[in-house]
Amino acid sequence: MRAVPKKPDTGVSLLEAARTVLRKSGYAGLSTRGVAEEAGAPLSQIHYHFGSKQGLVLALFEYLNAQLLDRQNALFGDPALKLSEQWDRACDYLDEDIASGYVHVLHELTAASVSDAAVAKVVRVGLMGWFELITGLARKAEREFGGLGPFTAEEVASLVGAAFIGAESQYLLGMEKKGVPVRKALRRFGDLIRLAEKDSSKR
Repeated sequence: MRAVPKKPDTGVSLLEAARTVLRKSGYAGLSTRGVAEEAGAPLSQIHYHFGSKQGLVLALFEYLNAQLLDRQNALFGDPALKLSEQWDRACDYLDEDIASGYVHVLHELTAASVSDAAVAKVVRVGLMGWFELITGLARKAEREFGGLGPFTAEEVASLVGAAFIGAESQYLLGMEKKGVPVRKALRRFGDLIRLAEKDSSKR
């Protein structure tokens, strides 16, 4: 007997629909009615699962952020990959995150955070997860290279996080189309890591 495909959970279907609508219309243009129509679900289901538009969007951010943190933890926890290879893969993931709509969602919510303390709290918690992850990676680099010059692991994590978030902002603003090598510059930093790996292997 052939197995019947499992229907996606209504809450997940609504989150995926919210991602689609947010990419098309932005935070200001997103409505619970539009998300319900995109999902092919009754409007009451949004209120049942998330309570409000804000609750829906915050749940969407947490849903996407948890998936991506799991992915990054697997990447940076892989002992078979050199630090430079992990950096290259992280740049690949940035391209994927732009295509998936996560970057759009993050920056829409970051903008909304300026005037909405509840949104700011959720985004801050999500970004702290990334900061802690990158700090762990910086500590690994510190051990491998015998130090990070004048920087602490936390300072390096701050700079790396700012570089990626800044690259996302510049991409969304269309800076690459104006000749600013946003993602190329991030990838080139991997070459510096390779040089450091080569130097450390000669010691």
